[in-house]
Parts: sequence; C-alpha cells; structure tokens
Amino acid sequence: MANPQPDPAGTPLSERAERAVDIAVRAGRRLGLRAGEPRVLHDMFNVLVHLAPHPVVVRVPSLALVPVEELADKQRRELDVVGWLADAGAPVVRPSPLVPREPVECDGRSLVLWEYVDEKDPMREVAADGMEALEDRFVEQTGWAVELHDLLARYPGDLPVLSPLVPTIAPLLEALRKDPQGLTTAELDRAEQEYAVLETLVADLPGHFPEARVQALHGDGPSYNLLRTADGHLFSDFEDATRGPVEWDLALVAPRAVAEYERVSGRPLDRSLLDVMERARLLQIVGALAVVPSMPELGPMMAPTIDLWRQRAPLTTDILGG
Repeated sequence: MANPQPDPAGTPLSERAERAVDIAVRAGRRLGLRAGEPRVLHDMFNVLVHLAPHPVVVRVPSLALVPVEELADKQRRELDVVGWLADAGAPVVRPSPLVPREPVECDGRSLVLWEYVDEKDPMREVAADGMEALEDRFVEQTGWAVELHDLLARYPGDLPVLSPLVPTIAPLLEALRKDPQGLTTAELDRAEQEYAVLETLVADLPGHFPEARVQALHGDGPSYNLLRTADGHLFSDFEDATRGPVEWDLALVAPRAVAEYERVSGRPLDRSLLDVMERARLLQIVGALAVVPSMPELGPMMAPTIDLWRQRAPLTTDILGG
C-alpha cells in the first residue's frame, strides 16, 4: 500500500486513521481507483480519505454504532438526497461520478465515495482569529442554509422523521446506564424521561406543532457542515438527512445566526419549537457520551455542552405544543 500522507494540519495519523486509509485504498482498488498518494482530510466520527491523485474522497466510519446493513440503508438515503440536490444544481459536495452511487462494504465497514473538493479558507484558520470571527462566519453560513432548505422542501423521496433523535438516542442511553461517563443516576433518569418526550413528539409532530414546516432536512447543522471553494460554498455531510421542522437544522446556532436566517428567508421561526429542538440537540450530545470510551478525545470537547444541558430546564411534555 502507498504510504498515507499526514492530515492537512501536519499532525501524525492516529491508528484509527491509518486503518481507515488501508480500508479506503483497498475499497478504491476494487472499484478501479489506484490511489498512490492517499491522505487523511478529517479524523473524527468519520475518517475522510482522499484517494489522490483521483478526485475521490472515501468516508470511512470510525465507530460501529449500528449494524453495517442498517448503516448502508442510511447511506443510500443520504446518496439519494444529495444526488437529487446535485442534479437540481444545488451547492453540495456530490457523490463521486467515477463510481456507482452506492455504499461500498469493505472489511466490515460501509463506505461512501464523494467528489474531492479543494477547500479554501478552512474553519481551523478562521478559529485562529477568535470567537467573533468564527461567529461571523457561522452567521453568514446560516443565511446560506435558506436556499438549501427551499430546495429540500421539494425533495420527493421518503425520509424518517427526526431520525437523529428517535430511535438513534435510545441505544446510547442504554449504554450510558452501564457506563455513565460521569452522569449521575438522577441525570440518567432525566435523559431517559426527555427521550420519552421526544418519542411522543416524533410520533405526532404536526399534532404538537401544527404550523411547523415539516420537510426534508440536512439533519446535522448545515451551517457547520459547509466547505468554501474558489467557486463558492458547498454543503456536505448529509448522513443524518431526515424530515422535520427547519428549526432542527438551526438548533444551537447563535441568536445572530437565527436572525440572519429569518432576514434571508423572510419567514419567522417558531421560537417555542426552536427551544424544543435545542433541548433535543443537547440530549443528543448527552447520548454521544456513550462513544467516549472508544474515542476519549471527545470527552473534553463535549464537556461545555453537557454542562449547558445540566443548566437548562428539562424537556417535558408540558412544553410541547398542541
């Protein structure tokens, strides 16, 4: 195998990334891609491997949170959404046109291959300029999400409702009962009670919020999952594509960003629904504590958000609409 290059920041590859490079290169060879200079672009929940010199990026899952068959079904939904958006001319990172638009299984992992994008002005460089510069960027990018939502509102395919929440959080909370990761028994009880509220909401979202714009969504914060290129911006990472209110895609963005979305769209957001979606997002992050044993570096990164969850009032049925 060719020697993988270090990530763009110049840090040494983790063992996780080295395994991902090996898997990505072997999968690429099966598809006729002879990558002589593979390099890691990103290393976290997924490892992104550029099969250079081909303009192809392989997304290799780092954690086996669901069976491979279930993950492949989820990836097929993602590819259908992104493929539809790309065909409609939307600014998205496209599935690679060099291979079939299908997940690829290799070494027990389900992989997806995307077109390589030459990113300009990456987020890590903006972060070095301070929090105000970082917030300015997210405010602008949240405004750009309006166009994406307008396009997704016309998506004709079938998607589950708020699937990043229900049923995704349930097994994570079960795992935390066995290994609480610093949560108290009372906090675990609260998390399970909040999840029950989300089950009630997802079962009849229009009944609780009749005015909600339920439509296809990015599913995982589109204003954060965006690349800037010399030709403009491209939305990426639609693996949590789902149906729900647009407020889900805007959960936990800064108030300035919410205001920018409303300015660009000309439509007000439902503040009570946004509050519910933000509490749901916090619970999702609490559930993600279950993966810390497999990825210890996440613990310190998530700590401020876990504290925020502790400080906010619990999600209860009496704050649901309807």
